[in-house]
Amino acid sequence: MSRSEAIIDRLHALHPTLIDLSLERLQRLLAALDHPERKLPPVIHVAGTNGKGSTCAFLRAIAEAAGQRVHVYSSPHLVRFHERIRLAGMLVSEEALTAALEEVEAVNAGAPITVFEVTTAVALLLFSRVPADLLVLEVGLGGRYDATNVVERPVACAIASISMDHMDFLGDSLAAIAAEKAGILKRGVPAATGQQAPEALMVLEDEAARLGVTLAVRNQDWTASWTETGLRYADPGGIMELPRPALPGPHQLDNAGIAIAALRGWNPPWLSEAAIAAGLTTATWPARLQRLHGALATLLPAGWELWLDGGHNAGAGQALAEHLPLWADRPRHLVVGMKRGKASADFLAPLVPLADSLWAVAEPGQHLAMPVEEIVAASGGVARPGPEVADALRAIAAGSGPPGRVLICGSLYLAGEVLKADGTTIA
Repeated sequence: MSRSEAIIDRLHALHPTLIDLSLERLQRLLAALDHPERKLPPVIHVAGTNGKGSTCAFLRAIAEAAGQRVHVYSSPHLVRFHERIRLAGMLVSEEALTAALEEVEAVNAGAPITVFEVTTAVALLLFSRVPADLLVLEVGLGGRYDATNVVERPVACAIASISMDHMDFLGDSLAAIAAEKAGILKRGVPAATGQQAPEALMVLEDEAARLGVTLAVRNQDWTASWTETGLRYADPGGIMELPRPALPGPHQLDNAGIAIAALRGWNPPWLSEAAIAAGLTTATWPARLQRLHGALATLLPAGWELWLDGGHNAGAGQALAEHLPLWADRPRHLVVGMKRGKASADFLAPLVPLADSLWAVAEPGQHLAMPVEEIVAASGGVARPGPEVADALRAIAAGSGPPGRVLICGSLYLAGEVLKADGTTIA
């Protein structure tokens, strides 16, 4: 165990629950640290149920294509904790992370606080000390009471697709969840959002109007559509013919458009059509329709493809269901593992009719893995027990039929275990 991991383990004892949405504990700690949240480069704050990570990836790639140094804060990590903090383009080093954790732990002096709040304080401290031109700040959960919402004046906000997830913390309706996401909006700060259900959009628009926020809404203030060569983006500032994004899936049209709309709402001097085009083609985001080529992929016969996606809620299931018809030229096999407490039936419902075979798995190291039998039940008895990913892949390979595609999905925690088993690194 590394020194940083040992400190994080020790910090878990300071608060009895993993999630306790509040800003007061972190605000107290940041004040004791001399307010690093007030010494940051320009911040774009990103919320949403699905797509916020991909939106962050596009924001980072576009800015870096323009020669900007970009910090990124994201969660959860997949393989190593260090993935959560990117300093001016590079993942935080073990030395820098450990030193910041020790400093924050000492200043906190054993007061009750969640690990996410501590790590947010660590990230903000590091971001305040390393020069950069932009900080892309991803909300952890919700928005209004998320630890990242201590940043008082971002240059822009972005809200990706809102769907039903974390209902025990955010509410049991789209309107209630949207109200929590809308909590990141700040008076007078431009914001962008994509395609939303009417009840969610109404909440976002009402909050934007209350705060005097210019909210750029897809199909009202900006549009994005596929073309033969890529995508066409249009807003009152003009029309851009752009290349196809590097991140696959029809849903990435929305995420790319949100990133562009948020940047154009801010309109920094370095933003150009060339930078946007270059950023779309270079954006990367692990475990979002990512093709694997490592150890797990070798369990499949030659000519087969192995893919990974961390989608885990109803909205993600629908997004994957919209992508799977593009794979209709081959048999489609789904390997699904989920986290306990997730609405597995809602995730699986649009996917089951599109799968040539469906397998339920739970990896030994997977955090809060849902039992295989629960996934089988949620599939209506269609899924077969893996019971682990490698077992499912071997069983699929042993079956007869032409070369197919295998998609492993259902949980970011499963995705992390899969990346480890495959030997795939994140840089």
